[in-house]
Amino acid sequence: MDDPKNPLLPRSRAIGTPPSSLTPSKMRIANLPKKTPLRSWIRVDASSGASCSVSLDKVTVMRRCNLPARDLRLLDPLFVYPSTILGREKAIVLNLEKIRCIITADELLVSVKGFSGNAPAGDEWDYVEEVQRRLASRSDDLPFEFVAMEVALEATCAYLDAQAAELEIEAYPLLDELTSKISTLNLERARRLKSKLVALTRRVQKVRDEIEHLMDDDEDMAELYLTEKKHSIESFYTEHGILGGPGLSVSAPTSPVGSPTSTSAGLKRLERNFSFARSSRHESSRSVETEKRDIEEMEMLLEAYFVVVDNTLNKLMSLKEYIDDTEDFINIQLDNVRNQLIQFELLLSTATFIVAIFGVVAGIFGMNFAIPLFDIPEAFNWVLGISGMTGIIIFCGFLWYFKRRRLIPL
Repeated sequence: MDDPKNPLLPRSRAIGTPPSSLTPSKMRIANLPKKTPLRSWIRVDASSGASCSVSLDKVTVMRRCNLPARDLRLLDPLFVYPSTILGREKAIVLNLEKIRCIITADELLVSVKGFSGNAPAGDEWDYVEEVQRRLASRSDDLPFEFVAMEVALEATCAYLDAQAAELEIEAYPLLDELTSKISTLNLERARRLKSKLVALTRRVQKVRDEIEHLMDDDEDMAELYLTEKKHSIESFYTEHGILGGPGLSVSAPTSPVGSPTSTSAGLKRLERNFSFARSSRHESSRSVETEKRDIEEMEMLLEAYFVVVDNTLNKLMSLKEYIDDTEDFINIQLDNVRNQLIQFELLLSTATFIVAIFGVVAGIFGMNFAIPLFDIPEAFNWVLGISGMTGIIIFCGFLWYFKRRRLIPL
């Protein structure tokens, strides 16, 4: 039995009654999940090019890259989203076919299919290895985000072009066979082929539209210069004496396990100060800043891969036109066969009418009455001959009428 005088022993309560110390608000908090599930990422350091596998939850990634939750949904491996290229204040969000990653000025985070503990897929590692190879052989001053974005665009364009080439190899022999032999099996294969073509065309068109959208807006291209924006922020902090104290350098990469609370709060205050200083400038400062930035490199990069993906789209459109031409040819063949059947049915109807004339004559002479014609031995031959000649003349008259009206080719 519980001792009420001993504070170390719990007080007795009825079964199913919550403890008095747990208020309704605390009970609701206690029922919430302790933490969000961890997802596997491949991290590539911008300075050294070293890569490692890390497990981060959504909240950590949002704070790490200063991204909203809606941007991270595009990188969810459990869902399929169209290709997207988003330029944010401190990061670039890429969702290009099999490559889903976040690019910052300090690091590259590549999303891996599955949650923490699952083995990374080969496509992500191929992309990471290519980025590392480009970083090791980089001889110019191309920013890190340019290298990562170029590799992603190159891999995506190559993947889409390879799928278009496979579709062409499968399509042209099938369509040629279909023009010579129309069968249910060939028509079903052509239907599946057209479905794959429509889906692939939609994906290629989406990638092309994303690149074209960036090329049409200079401000969007300027937002992709993450390293330059980072240096501008550091220069602003240094000039105004804001950047002081250890651990507050924005150039230092964030630790995968998170930063201390004081460091995070200090960075947020610095970002608010910088945002306030920027907003207090003249309203035309953004356009002036955009003009100062040399966006020619990004424009040339996007234009190069725009030509590649546009060429792939032209291949698919040519294949679609070939399929449409094949469908028109098949429809013409079917119409020709249908016309031949109608002509044959017309001839059969005419022949049936001629045979009906013999039936009428036979019915008349088969009636039960006596006439002198029955007593003539040659009467049957004369009736048969006259009926046959009459039928032939009528049939020839129908043929002449059909030819005159061009109902049948004779």
